[in-house]
Amino acid sequence: MAFGIRRPELERWKQDVQAGHISFLTHYWVDHRFPGCSTVTKVGCSDIDKLVDWGSRYGLQREWLDLRNDYPHFDLFGNRQAEILEAEGRLDQLNRLVKNNGNPNE
Repeated sequence: MAFGIRRPELERWKQDVQAGHISFLTHYWVDHRFPGCSTVTKVGCSDIDKLVDWGSRYGLQREWLDLRNDYPHFDLFGNRQAEILEAEGRLDQLNRLVKNNGNPNE
């Protein structure tokens, strides 16, 4: 279950993904399979090869891609999420969520 994102953020992410850009979207997330994780970052791009190349820099494997809809993406969560967002200079979305509600991934 996803929450904590604004429609304009989601629409901008979808447009960027469809345009073939590597795009990041971080939001609150609840999934019983991943206890202790309360945020996820979706890193998407419609150019699968470009997305796989990007992910390989961080040890992400093609098999981990979510291809169930029109927005192919990797899901990042936990410590790897913060590490990758920091490396990409994209901590702004995660920091906004943390600022509003404490550390969501403790």
